[in-house]
Amino acid sequence: MNLSLRATLLICALASSAHAQSHPIPPGVRQADQAEAQNEKNMPPPANARAKVDLAKLSQEADELAHIAQTIPSDVASIQKGMFPRDVIQKLKQIEKISKHLRNQLGR
Repeated sequence: MNLSLRATLLICALASSAHAQSHPIPPGVRQADQAEAQNEKNMPPPANARAKVDLAKLSQEADELAHIAQTIPSDVASIQKGMFPRDVIQKLKQIEKISKHLRNQLGR
């Protein structure tokens, strides 16, 4: 490096060092900074930091729920005619399960 460039850098470094030393940080400011840092560590995460909802999966479940629900009126009509579809109870349970899952995911 050029001697004059070194000298300029040395002068700048000394000047900034002298400037920093001429304005000491008051103890109260340091304590306030430390207290603020400690408070940030103790604070819970923001309320909007919820788990991400898989919208594609929810859409698929909603479609499945609608499809199963569309079959129930014909099953009830069969029951009125004296025929009991063997899978109607299973369909109703599946509707409950999917509905509960959707409700829990969307109600977060």
